[in-house]
Amino acid sequence: MSALIVSLATALAAIVYVVGVARMRRRWPLWRTAIFLLGLAMLLVALASPIDTYAAVSFAAHMVQHMLLTVVAAPLLMLGAPIRPLLRGLPAWARAAIVRPVARARAVRTFVHLARHPLVAAALFVGGLYAWHLPSLYDATLLDARVHVVEHAWFLGSALLFWSVVIDPEPFRASLGYGARLPYLLVLGAAQNTVLGGILSFSSRILYTAYAGVETTVFGTDLLTDQRVGGAIMWVAGDFVFLVAASVAFFLWLAEEEEMQKRRERIASRG
Repeated sequence: MSALIVSLATALAAIVYVVGVARMRRRWPLWRTAIFLLGLAMLLVALASPIDTYAAVSFAAHMVQHMLLTVVAAPLLMLGAPIRPLLRGLPAWARAAIVRPVARARAVRTFVHLARHPLVAAALFVGGLYAWHLPSLYDATLLDARVHVVEHAWFLGSALLFWSVVIDPEPFRASLGYGARLPYLLVLGAAQNTVLGGILSFSSRILYTAYAGVETTVFGTDLLTDQRVGGAIMWVAGDFVFLVAASVAFFLWLAEEEEMQKRRERIASRG
């Protein structure tokens, strides 16, 4: 994907978001703005930095790119609660002529509701992660820039859906309660990431022939070692993020249960 296009798109998103925040009638948390802008910065690092160039000759660099998109940029963007600021940041004519008709369309609402179903979102994210790392599809991304763009769009789009299930995308709620977010993150997130990362880490043969002409990778290793390093990056970095997210969900669940218990006690005392 052209670094110029990515840079312009992220700059535009940042401007629209900041303008939207300025138009808010109520105070908007500064931390949300900072996190959203950090998420955009991670997109730039993944797609408009030397990492994108190195990905063509190194599986490990390519894996860094994928992890930045799926477990760094995507959750940061969702934590920035972008829906309301981005909508408010658009010109009035765009909201009236484009956004409102689209948002009110029954087909669109049905599609969004279906896509954000936990099992559908997980299937798109996890299924895509496995599918795009099949040798035939992966090699195609290196040989055809258009396929590479589709791959990155899939990773980012499916990751945003996946994280929207466990991060409340204000003004909407996440698809799962705090308690249900734990198995979702641990089983459909960390466990699947571990399986694929382990397969890549312990493979005894080079899986991707598109790198066959590369004598030495960016990190100065042979291709098999580079592939194993890439698998380890997926395994360690991905699992770390999923485990942190699961820990946060656990403590939020405890806080919610404690608050509910206090409410029950207050009701009982009044009776």
